[in-house]
Amino acid sequence: MNNRDLPSLRRQIDAIDDQILELLNQRAEVALAVGHAKAGQGLEFYVPGRELEVFERLTTRNRGPFPDDAVRRVYREIISASLSLEQPIKVAFLGPPATFTHQAALRQFGFSAQLVPQKSIPGVFEDVLRGRAPYGVVPVENSNEGVVSHTLDMFISSDLKIIAEILLEISHDLLSLSGRMEDVRQVASHPQALAQCRHWLEENLPEVPLMEAASTGLAAQMAAEDGSMAAIASEIAASLYGLQPVKKRIEDNANNYTRFLVIGRTMPEPSGRDKTSLMFSIADQPGILCRMLAPFSSRNINLTKIESRPIKTKAWEYVFFVDLDGHADEPLVAEALEELRACCRQFKVLGSYPRSA
Repeated sequence: MNNRDLPSLRRQIDAIDDQILELLNQRAEVALAVGHAKAGQGLEFYVPGRELEVFERLTTRNRGPFPDDAVRRVYREIISASLSLEQPIKVAFLGPPATFTHQAALRQFGFSAQLVPQKSIPGVFEDVLRGRAPYGVVPVENSNEGVVSHTLDMFISSDLKIIAEILLEISHDLLSLSGRMEDVRQVASHPQALAQCRHWLEENLPEVPLMEAASTGLAAQMAAEDGSMAAIASEIAASLYGLQPVKKRIEDNANNYTRFLVIGRTMPEPSGRDKTSLMFSIADQPGILCRMLAPFSSRNINLTKIESRPIKTKAWEYVFFVDLDGHADEPLVAEALEELRACCRQFKVLGSYPRSA
């Protein structure tokens, strides 16, 4: 190719862009018609299973060279913008902006959604429960540090449902106003972020005191107001709060993921690739937990997670949280749940929802 080819190639790109723009508007018109049809039938406006179906179909058909990850990102924003033509989806999340929960909410709902930060996990639940936002996003577990206990505890008393999950790769940067290690007199972050960078901090800043903050975003805000403080936060936090990287990717384990849950008021219909989350409590007697798991074993239902939390009103008694493959409306799963329910003091299906891609 020589320089004389460039004008012709650019004209080709312009012509293709014109076609793409026309098709985007055609798609938006059909999406509006779908929204009106849903409203007329009283159906849920947001259907996470349908979105995953779109992503999977397109990436399967993609012949390249445009990368599959980019296809997902592009169509996330196309869907987000199309939904916002009627009204932006309002989503509460654990804030402030630039937390990893904020990033997870953007990944799930796109930049056209109206994202509302809350100061606490109970605040997110309260927004959704009272109808101030139809959906909320909260962290539930990290691959290195385990569960977020506040989120599990909220499900014990709340009737809200899990409607989707998000898996986000976590990368921590040490950020400050100057970007110089010698200026750091204190390091602030969320307790889980501090724990995920423990060894790096011990080796590189052993004498520097650590301060726990309610979120990585709040830590970034604090660092933006104090030149002697550094925050462990995300790259997006550096951009939002005008911070400089002291050191990038300081997490001790590069294989670091956090799972987030989308909460709402109504459980989605089966998508064909679902998981179900439930909680139950049982009387303390020999062999009881084994008996509780038998309904799933006898039906060959795979349990992907089991976690226990103490019942705060009763010493030495516990609530169990279980994730399993399948939707609560599928016959075998429904049978197993009913068999388990009959033996429990407390039983609740927290949600059936599409597995994260």
